[in-house]
Amino acid sequence: MDTSSIVILDFGSQYTQLIARRIREQNVFSVVLPCTAKIDEIQAQNPLAIILSGGPCSVYDADAPPADPEVLNLGLPVLGICYGLQFITHHLGGKVSPAPRREYGHAEVELIDRANPLFSEIPANIHVWMSHGDEALELPPGFHLTAKTANAVAGIANPERRIWAVQFHPEVHHTKQGSALLRNFLFSIVGAKPDWTPGHFIQSTVTAIRKKVGSGHAICALSGGVDSSVAAVLVNQAIGGQLTCVFVNNGVLRRDEFQKVQRNMRDNLGLNLVAVDASERFLAKLAGVTDPETKRKIIGNEFIAVFDDEAHRIAKQTGGVDWLVQGTLYPDVIESSSVKGPSQTIKSHHNVGGLPETMKLKLIEPLRDLFKDEVRRIGRDLHMPDDILQRQPFPGPGLAVRILGEVTPERVALLQEADDIVVAEIKAAGLYQQIWQSFAVLLPVKSVGVMGDQRTYAYTCAIRAVHSEDGMTADWVPLPYEVLKTISSRIVNEVRGINRVVYDITSKPPGTIEWE
Repeated sequence: MDTSSIVILDFGSQYTQLIARRIREQNVFSVVLPCTAKIDEIQAQNPLAIILSGGPCSVYDADAPPADPEVLNLGLPVLGICYGLQFITHHLGGKVSPAPRREYGHAEVELIDRANPLFSEIPANIHVWMSHGDEALELPPGFHLTAKTANAVAGIANPERRIWAVQFHPEVHHTKQGSALLRNFLFSIVGAKPDWTPGHFIQSTVTAIRKKVGSGHAICALSGGVDSSVAAVLVNQAIGGQLTCVFVNNGVLRRDEFQKVQRNMRDNLGLNLVAVDASERFLAKLAGVTDPETKRKIIGNEFIAVFDDEAHRIAKQTGGVDWLVQGTLYPDVIESSSVKGPSQTIKSHHNVGGLPETMKLKLIEPLRDLFKDEVRRIGRDLHMPDDILQRQPFPGPGLAVRILGEVTPERVALLQEADDIVVAEIKAAGLYQQIWQSFAVLLPVKSVGVMGDQRTYAYTCAIRAVHSEDGMTADWVPLPYEVLKTISSRIVNEVRGINRVVYDITSKPPGTIEWE
């Protein structure tokens, strides 16, 4: 790896990705590694400093994450956060014990060591976010107290060893001076340079891809969404005609999506695009299927089959295909190496990770170091249109997981019309870019209605709109009544087959964003 980085060792904190984001916001590159990473893995990242994250365990527990204490002896600046402070204390000769009074939520911290560069230009008393049940009872040799609450140690330091630590969480927005503290660590203590910019990323990535691919040929599974589109444009800038993008109509796309994506990708972005209308093939496989997971698996497997067919056809034309481009993002990478242990599968995810081994393709994942907002910044620097970059997330299985019950051509057409109205009215109200996702769901529920003095018996449509940062949690959006009124009126008047509209006001958890 050529870029120097701040290495964040993840002890299982729910805030670890936030640490990485806060550092990236300062235009400094950061990577998250599991706390179990070996020293040579850490050093392979060209670390400028180490940050030890928070975590749910106690350092004295038998199942505490088995991190190597040698990270404290690399001579690099170290910042411990919450559990990180306790890890430092425990392994350098201090004592950690359960606190008589646990601290969760808002707390007031007094900064004692005013000469501490970590606290430069930060007020002596600050409001912070705490989340700990243990405390540093005795400090390690050579360390001194830098901050405290009314109940416990809130900060320690050993400048000679270049180690600093705080018990609170500077990465969360509840800690008002948190960003200033992290800036002090990055620039005053570490001496990092703010050179992690979209322009730098594009230049270095294009050069690396060009070198990696050589004279080979790559294919990209293009969905028309933000991630795969930016990945395709970035790789196209590197190797041009050696890239072929494949866009598959699975029969459950949004209204006119098959035509719109082709226009965008070919005409606006100049990509070499192969469009495959496999809608009849997919819908035939989905006939009679009502179980959500079965739907997802059918669509995923059929996509792989279609993509495999196209890849072999392209290989015959080009003399071979060597590489597969994917729009993998950094949260996916972090979650795949999390120290939190296995989690229950809520729903399976649709991607091209299950391609047949006979294809023997090597991966190009140009966005695997980026968060979603950074991907959009890269896209803007690549001069991509906003109607691609600002698109709301759309599930891989498409409308199939928004049609409860059997997926039929008729029900797909109904939902396409209703969903198109939802998106149009959300955009007309100026809300589209403020909302994480907004869409319609077709329910397997019919009810009696009356239209023009005639009795109707038709489907019910649910509207869903949520706020979220990363899709992991979400709150329902209190859409203005006038917007809801317009959406409802248009759907029941314009979509023959739907006579009732309801609004979903469930957050995640306990619900999920999608209904299936």
